[in-house]
Amino acid sequence: MTNEVLRYTAFSDDPAGGNPAGVVIDAGGLDEAAMLKIAADLGYSETAFLTAPPEGLGGEEGRAFTVRYFSPKVEVPFCGHATVATAVALGERIGPGDLLFATRAGTVPVSVTRQDGAGGLRATLTSVEPHTEDLDPADLAEALAALNWPAADLDPAFPPRIAYAGARHLVLGAATRARLADLDYDFARLEALMRRLDLVTAQLVYRAGPAEFHVRNPFPVGGVVEDPATGAAAAAFGAYARELGLVPADAVLTLHQGEDMGRPGVLTVELRSGDSRVRVGGAGALIP
Repeated sequence: MTNEVLRYTAFSDDPAGGNPAGVVIDAGGLDEAAMLKIAADLGYSETAFLTAPPEGLGGEEGRAFTVRYFSPKVEVPFCGHATVATAVALGERIGPGDLLFATRAGTVPVSVTRQDGAGGLRATLTSVEPHTEDLDPADLAEALAALNWPAADLDPAFPPRIAYAGARHLVLGAATRARLADLDYDFARLEALMRRLDLVTAQLVYRAGPAEFHVRNPFPVGGVVEDPATGAAAAAFGAYARELGLVPADAVLTLHQGEDMGRPGVLTVELRSGDSRVRVGGAGALIP
């Protein structure tokens, strides 16, 4: 094993779709500065670095790891798409089955299964305990100003909130698909707000059906204009939608992301009554 950087996409079985992530299966010997440099050089929204699991983590021997996530600018506590990419990369090497990841946000179980048909792999993560927070009206006004969104373009069925399922995300509902498609924001202004509120991305949502959504995720704090598919934000959104009664307690949601960037991906969000955690799954593929 070396510090080789693998490239996988998550939430698509097409290397040209979904969200690309770097994966370093053996990051032993790399310090934070080296990890950040690798992530910056690669330029993807996140790169995952694996090392030995902490003592007492549990899980099957050889299938438990410590995972750290770096964007080109900063370390983030959790990243869903890099988790899916990492799990698919591991599944190709050690086989499908259960994995256990120790992250800065907490312990994240991941299940890797083989899809029907072409036989590619699919990974489903289980989030840490989620929650939502109210958003100060002044912060909402600043977010809308940074996004260049009139308040009238918000969907009143989606109250603005901060949602967490491993990382903090601002959730805003768009009244129309056209509003969501027209994303041209003030990078520096939104970054400043997100840093002040300790946000990782903004989860911008348009509801296309009872369980179907289109989403986009500005990610200026990571040095990336937009994230093509965002598993952590999908988990946070699932918790938000359930808490506000927008979807049933038992539900499977389909989130379409990346279409407006030319990298379409599909995220499956599963909610189970009696379990506050959120499951997010999708396909993955090696990027040649």
